[in-house]
Amino acid sequence: MSEAIIGVDTGGTFTDVTLYDPASGRLIVGKTPSTPHDPSEGFGNGLGTLLTQAGLKGDAVGRVLHGTTVATNLILERKGPKAALLVSSGFRYVLEIGRHDIPRRANLFTWQKPPRPVPPEHVWEVTGRVAPDGSEVEPIDEAAIRRTAREIAAEGILTVGIVMLHSYANAAHEKRVAEILREEHPAVLLSLSSEVLPVLREYERSVVTLLNAYVMPTVSTYVEKLEQRAGQQGISAPLLLMKSSGGVASTRAIRRTPVETALSGPAAGIVGAAFVAEAAGFGDLITIDIGGTSADIALIRAGQPGITTNGRIADWRVTLPMVDLTTIGAGGGSLARISETGGLVVGPQSAGAVPGPVCYGRGGTQPTVTDAHLVLGHLPFGLLDGSFTLDIAAARRAIDDKIARPLGLSVDEAARGILEIVDNTMLGAIRVVSVERGHDPRDFVLVPFGGAGPLHGGALSRLIGCPVQLVPPAPGVLSALGLLASSLRAEFSRSCVQRKGRFDLDQIDAAFADLERDARAWLAAEGVADTARRISRHASLRYEDQGSELTLRWADTLDATLAAFHAEHERLYSFRLEDVPVEMVTLRVDAVGLLPALSLREIPKMGPADTAIVARQMISLAGGIIEAPVYDRTRLGAGATIKGPAIVKQLDATTLLLPDQTAEMHPSGSLIVREE
Repeated sequence: MSEAIIGVDTGGTFTDVTLYDPASGRLIVGKTPSTPHDPSEGFGNGLGTLLTQAGLKGDAVGRVLHGTTVATNLILERKGPKAALLVSSGFRYVLEIGRHDIPRRANLFTWQKPPRPVPPEHVWEVTGRVAPDGSEVEPIDEAAIRRTAREIAAEGILTVGIVMLHSYANAAHEKRVAEILREEHPAVLLSLSSEVLPVLREYERSVVTLLNAYVMPTVSTYVEKLEQRAGQQGISAPLLLMKSSGGVASTRAIRRTPVETALSGPAAGIVGAAFVAEAAGFGDLITIDIGGTSADIALIRAGQPGITTNGRIADWRVTLPMVDLTTIGAGGGSLARISETGGLVVGPQSAGAVPGPVCYGRGGTQPTVTDAHLVLGHLPFGLLDGSFTLDIAAARRAIDDKIARPLGLSVDEAARGILEIVDNTMLGAIRVVSVERGHDPRDFVLVPFGGAGPLHGGALSRLIGCPVQLVPPAPGVLSALGLLASSLRAEFSRSCVQRKGRFDLDQIDAAFADLERDARAWLAAEGVADTARRISRHASLRYEDQGSELTLRWADTLDATLAAFHAEHERLYSFRLEDVPVEMVTLRVDAVGLLPALSLREIPKMGPADTAIVARQMISLAGGIIEAPVYDRTRLGAGATIKGPAIVKQLDATTLLLPDQTAEMHPSGSLIVREE
């Protein structure tokens, strides 16, 4: 008997849930309010809601997959526990010194470094030194380490990161320090850089190791609560959590390196976008996930999301492999206001879930992007299938009082101005992942999703020149669907520096062999059958003395890999330096465990599209006010065609079609929108 699978994605306002029943081919989606005081409560409520809708019991579930923002919020809000860092002698201020660069948009003269996750008084130095080749230069002082462990215990610190110099080449010192700490301080939770990120660059390795320690207690407790909530629903199936790299892992693996969940939700959305686009025959995509507070933009080539080791979370550079995306403060809840200089500004501040947009009637007074859409007629007057009524009169008053009258505009002009500003803000972010990286947006399909994505898709596709946009079947819960389509994934890295083009093939092969041994051990521990295992090699390369690297998939030979590096460097930067020696810095092996494939049934043909019209309403566009039909998406069958302007409503999102845009329902359930 085929077992159902459930995906649960926790957001700031709603927890999105999906259930796929292989026996019937049904896909059930839903939303339940998030519970910020205890996110596991919303998780449990979502499980119960889905099982009731599906008419299933917990023992019919084969696996549960979850995307979470717990680690992200801890880092963003700096609400983690008191932590300590142990470093090699002489490196006490590695976090304080950091790097010389400043954020791209920061003022060169006024920018200040943000507070470090751990102050210098909670950084302890450890005697002992390892050389870059892994040989021991100086042994560790075990007596001193025991004194340090007792000092940490006396401070009441239960979380410690250990970062020893060159431990990526030889982890013996770190492991022995960890053993001593556990002996002297049994309650301590430890994060070792040789386990979390065994690569060079001391500052970045210290940050990631410390952030991993910082989120470890809370995430461990949260995972335990999730398992309890699932058990309360009668579910004993494995619980898998989404990682920042776009794969899932068991709770066992996540407890060890919880920092890997920091971009859990956005990663799941990108996986979902690739899945639904493949079903419709598209592989080159620009995705934009627009929620209430932010928009996440990513680029997918040939169905594969980009992976980067240069990501950031808040003020910190996190060099773990993660999906390559750009996040900006622009969403349905972005606040519109008049700046001190008298101009209209939208975002990055947001109304959030509470009080939310003015039209939600929860006490909001400052107009938002959602209020602008409602005033212009782009939204139906009720969301969530009409169960959530919107107050258009309050939205009009707020825009009139706060924006229109101060600027001498009509309410409609002010609302259109709000949307044009936020759309152009998103345009800039889309250019970062496309044009600035050598990609022509006209060669890609735009995939807008999230609760507000399909409202902006039509305008954005025109601004960036995408000829086609694909609106997923359930755009508002696509991250939850992406969980169902994901695979087990882990990455194993090691610095293996080869300088000035002098490559030691034996050393490279030996390093890859060690990493692949670790990958196979991980896949075995996760219970992945041999036939479902996929292992791939990658290498980070640079020209001699460059400060950063490009990571490429390892080709059949070293020469082929170097040729690919020259070609990629030219594509990104418009030149190649074939006379300059190439250096190899880090090797990486990716392990993927394929889970049973998700196969959604095609939607049937129904009557003409006109039979799905449930209302008509006046909408205001740049060309004036016009009456537009409102379609119920659940009544649109395969092949149904809609001409804009029009509104397509469904439980989780609303799609706005502009004039001269035509949408067709693909048999896979996606709306394919093209310019006439």
